[in-house]
Amino acid sequence: MKTKILYIEDNEQNMYLVTFILEKHGYEICAATDGQEGIDLAARIRPDLILLDIQLPCMDGYTVARQLRTNPDLAAIPIVAVTSYAMAGDRDKALAAGCNGYIEKPINPDTFVLQIEQHLPKQEE
Repeated sequence: MKTKILYIEDNEQNMYLVTFILEKHGYEICAATDGQEGIDLAARIRPDLILLDIQLPCMDGYTVARQLRTNPDLAAIPIVAVTSYAMAGDRDKALAAGCNGYIEKPINPDTFVLQIEQHLPKQEE
């Protein structure tokens, strides 16, 4: 069974690039373009990993992460912030909101898969 990754991102170009890279590596990608859609989709599909943009319309990624963490069915799913927020303290703020990891945009296509794989649950062989 393919590993399922939910990507919550409102920028079409970022969505395309990440989806292209991850599908090429055999992952199944589900997409949401705003925070509430992402929360609803996560509850429905139970992904193995959530990639979360911080700068989203209506509800920012910090709020999305906090809400995902309050749902017992979703609380254990790793969340990785993928964001252009790269100022001092932004990483800590994302981790404090419930993210397990933090990747700055623009992503590096050569190392991106390795970065997210660190947060995926280990698959039984």
